[in-house]
Amino acid sequence: MSNSSPADTKMEGVSMEHNQTPPPIPSDEPKYGGFTRFEIELEFVQSLASPLYLNHLASQKYLENPAFIAYLSYLQYWQHPPYSKFLNYPGPTLKNLELLQQEKFRTDILSPDTVARLFEEGVKKSLEGPGS
Repeated sequence: MSNSSPADTKMEGVSMEHNQTPPPIPSDEPKYGGFTRFEIELEFVQSLASPLYLNHLASQKYLENPAFIAYLSYLQYWQHPPYSKFLNYPGPTLKNLELLQQEKFRTDILSPDTVARLFEEGVKKSLEGPGS
């Protein structure tokens, strides 16, 4: 991939229409820089599990961009099977994707305290183990 950030890559050539359908599960779909749309969106949505990455997106003003916010809304399809089974960390990924739908959270994630709280919650969950 190029030197652009993952967020930059996602904004290029992606329609932000509300009626856009999710990409098909891996198949013979077209490639973008050698990757399918499914692979690109999977990589990006999984990065949302990181509170530091969310903070980075906010600090770069992506979370103020209406087109980017629409893209985050579109990515909600990852909450449903058969897509969610491909996520490595479905808990934090889907939780943060849901939180990003809220304007207040998109502002709050700029705060180091909010980032620290998300990290602490993640550590507690990992110590509790699966199914907790």
